[in-house]
Amino acid sequence: MALIVQKFGGTSVGSIERIEAVADRIAKHHASGDQLIVVVSAMSGETNRLIGLASEISDEPCPRELDMLVSTGEQVSMALLAMSLQKRGVDAISLKGSQVAIKTDSFHSKARIKDIDSTRLHAELSAGKVVIVAGFQGVDDQGETTTLGRGGSDTSAVALAAAVNAAECQIYTDVDGVYTTDPRVVDGAKRLDSITFEEMLEMASMGSKVLHLRSVEFAGKYGIPVRVLSSFKDGPGTLISVDEDNLMEAPTIAGIAFNRDEAKLTMVGVPDTPGIAYQILGPIGEANIEVDVILQNVGDEGKTDFTFTVSRNDLSRAEAILETHISELGAMEWRSDSKIAKVSVVGVGMRSHAGVAATMFRALSEVGVNMQMISTSEIKISVIIEEKFLELAVRALHSAFGLDADEAGDTDA
Repeated sequence: MALIVQKFGGTSVGSIERIEAVADRIAKHHASGDQLIVVVSAMSGETNRLIGLASEISDEPCPRELDMLVSTGEQVSMALLAMSLQKRGVDAISLKGSQVAIKTDSFHSKARIKDIDSTRLHAELSAGKVVIVAGFQGVDDQGETTTLGRGGSDTSAVALAAAVNAAECQIYTDVDGVYTTDPRVVDGAKRLDSITFEEMLEMASMGSKVLHLRSVEFAGKYGIPVRVLSSFKDGPGTLISVDEDNLMEAPTIAGIAFNRDEAKLTMVGVPDTPGIAYQILGPIGEANIEVDVILQNVGDEGKTDFTFTVSRNDLSRAEAILETHISELGAMEWRSDSKIAKVSVVGVGMRSHAGVAATMFRALSEVGVNMQMISTSEIKISVIIEEKFLELAVRALHSAFGLDADEAGDTDA
């Protein structure tokens, strides 16, 4: 008998028919003898509907009241699923985040989990019940309802798995695993049987929608194996863990990740003096704008150009900051470009394999894609390119590293 935490996303519980199908799956699993904690999201589209209602009342709704409102979406899902299981003769109980005692800080709409009291969870499991928990929500020290932000149900599930020392956290969604790249871009993308936490972190940070970034960070921190599975068809899914035992036989590259949500800013002709990077990026950081790739050109006659990328959503704020500081920085001008994208090759295997960068750069040059900026880490090489070449670049790299399904002999992807 194993203790398993399962999470079902919005599309998985998007209708009464889907909830009934999830109940069938859970009932069958429970009959095998495993103990189950099930975390649910709001029904597909429900959170957006609730936020829309709030916006009709106020352009800037009170964060506390907004959390009170949107947290009801998960409560609907958990109660309906518990009812469906009870109808099947399965003893089930639904619990809000506050009833489980998922303790968070007090930052409404983006709270972070501080602690989970697993006492009640273990008591309900010992009584033979399937415990259904509302994802995405918790309670602060003052007893106020908080929410964890978009994708917070994934984080709820992994945190609960860590709190009860679960054997595995299973994330059921509308895809059957983690792929070498987006199948909508590359027809030959294949499902990975396994991937390390490090690789998944890089894929998630690049905009992969399979798992929420914070949930991967949590899983890696506490060493909780996470398996991504489909709610709509059976299959082994993709296991995300720390296991690197088969690294020597594994592909050098796990996948090709990409992100369209990029914008580039350049300060032209700033003084090539110590501290100029801080003078530019300090005000950007103080505005809570995250900087990604950074490039400083070689100085010429005491001047240099300084380029960095930010999220496209932060572009207008970053532009305003540069405009405000351009004179004191001694720059000639600033420029911005929102028509860029980032493409990355990701793989723990590149630690022990040479030539990854050369293969990447050759593949891009062969299809006429120019690299504007380059960033590297131990398991990732990223390049900034024109957005219009994004899909061409992804397909070229996927093929260059032998990741296409037909080349790998994988016909199931």
